Amino acid sequence: MSQAKLEGRIFKLDEIAQFDEAAAKKNFFYETERTAGAIWCLHPGQELVEHSHKAADDLWICLRGKGTFYPGDDAEVEISAGDMIISKPGDHHGVKNTGDEPFMFIGVAGPNPLDFIPNKPQ
Repeated sequence: MSQAKLEGRIFKLDEIAQFDEAAAKKNFFYETERTAGAIWCLHPGQELVEHSHKAADDLWICLRGKGTFYPGDDAEVEISAGDMIISKPGDHHGVKNTGDEPFMFIGVAGPNPLDFIPNKPQ
């Protein structure tokens, strides 16, 4: 298969992942009319607020570090590299880097367009 046919299908994690000192950083690496993929990068203490999506599934694959996952109802679950989490439409989900090193996970969600419904006061 030619390199041209693989363009936009193979991605390098270290070329996409970027951290921001001010807030959790969402780095999109692809988006189609059906789904979107992003690498989330959180410094210690940073968080992705608890939210839900009306019609989308959201799969998270933890790559590095550890954190606290918020599945709703004030519950907290410790997560770390190697964990995979699926949130179906309406499921609450959020995360905070509660470790002492950077936390990174891939999120793949769809169908598009994605909505964002915050479930906790910001």
